[in-house]
Amino acid sequence: MDEKNTALLCDFYEFTMGNGYFLTGKKDRIACFDVYFRKIPDGGGYVIAAGLDTIIDFIDNLKFTDEDIETLRNKKIFDEGFLSYLRNFKLECDIFAVPEGTPVFPNEPIITVKGPAIQAQLLETILLLLTNHQSLIATKASRICRAASGRPVFEFGSRRAQGTNAAVLGARAAYIGGCMGTACAICERLYDIPAVGTMAHSWVQMYDSELEAFETYAKLYPDNCTLLVDTYNVLKSGIPNAIKTYETVLKPLGKRLSGVRIDSGDIAYLTKKTRKLLDEAGLPDCKIFVSNSLDEYIIRDILNQGAKVDFFGVGERLITSKSEPVLGGVYKLVAAEDSDGKLIPKIKLSENVEKITTPGYKEVYRLFSNSTGKMVADLIALKDEEFDFTKPITLFHPQFTWKKKTFENYTAVKLLKPIYLKGKRVYSSPAISDIKNYCNDQISKLWDELVRFENPEEYYVDLSQKLWNTKNELLNMN
Repeated sequence: MDEKNTALLCDFYEFTMGNGYFLTGKKDRIACFDVYFRKIPDGGGYVIAAGLDTIIDFIDNLKFTDEDIETLRNKKIFDEGFLSYLRNFKLECDIFAVPEGTPVFPNEPIITVKGPAIQAQLLETILLLLTNHQSLIATKASRICRAASGRPVFEFGSRRAQGTNAAVLGARAAYIGGCMGTACAICERLYDIPAVGTMAHSWVQMYDSELEAFETYAKLYPDNCTLLVDTYNVLKSGIPNAIKTYETVLKPLGKRLSGVRIDSGDIAYLTKKTRKLLDEAGLPDCKIFVSNSLDEYIIRDILNQGAKVDFFGVGERLITSKSEPVLGGVYKLVAAEDSDGKLIPKIKLSENVEKITTPGYKEVYRLFSNSTGKMVADLIALKDEEFDFTKPITLFHPQFTWKKKTFENYTAVKLLKPIYLKGKRVYSSPAISDIKNYCNDQISKLWDELVRFENPEEYYVDLSQKLWNTKNELLNMN
């Protein structure tokens, strides 16, 4: 999409509603929306927020061209005044968001938008599209990297991604979530993410023998020679030929065999046997790289079985988050100005309790224990509330209100950072390496009980008393 203007990347109803607001005198009415999600994928304990930098890039370049206007005009339902408004579009919204790499939890705002109703509405699709996808992949990457127990993981999924943007932005998100690099070469140019790769099975098949293929490759790339050893038989030919290549080509040059890659078979069994053969050949420093439809559960299991793995390459099950490929973030109106300019909380009701929204223009605070440095709770409050965080604070479960906990000796931090104020960008995105390091640091502040794969503890996300009262009053009015 890089060469295309994407202003029309909206659900069509955003334009019909915008036209309606324009015609009924509500175009400048201030509205507030929250972006949040209701459920953590894979039954996990947290989600990694990602996608903000690409949202900023979209908004900074948002404009409606003559072609866009003509496309809408041809629908024959839009007022010319509304089309002129779009043609001269200038953002006037306040947008707050959690920084990329931040662990976030269900039902708390991760982006808030406050601004003229037309503008706030037009941002819905792109905010959800970029946040949902990249947060999903960053979260999956984080799970996979934790399963690898400190061993580097590389994203290998470009060819299985659902389209070009999914491949590129998925690789970006995977890097934020903990991956060390990607097989997607363009990501190094776009994002400074290290691109890695050696050979495919087709390279080996192109030669009359596996040994010839290995020796040719070693002569071309002696400084970082990694050989794919499973084209025919890992233990009977692949590893023996890799060792011969070291003896005949690399060793005379004063070089070492950097690694071997196994892409099929019983990874636990093959890597244990491979490690033994390499060590016996005087190559204890030769790394073993494995791939082949891996995910966090397979990685965890083969390591528990004693697999001798130094690096993992993870493809389709990461880039598509195959086990649960939808985050399900939503964009909901939570407040709107009345005729007197007063911001009125709004609520959406539903017979599905989880779909009832939390009203009001909000702030989110994260409490960290001063004694452990760990995250202990998040507090969602109304924007205009003030707290004395130097004193103990008692929080209660928003549904089971008798469940209370008092926190002392803590530090409270605002999660939502200003990105745009009155349409002007006030936030500078960090380098992606800094985002990755920040993410890793934040994950280290989660309790172990929260990051386990099965039945993690639920993190405290509570409402302030004033916000809880506001929600309850609106529920009782309907």
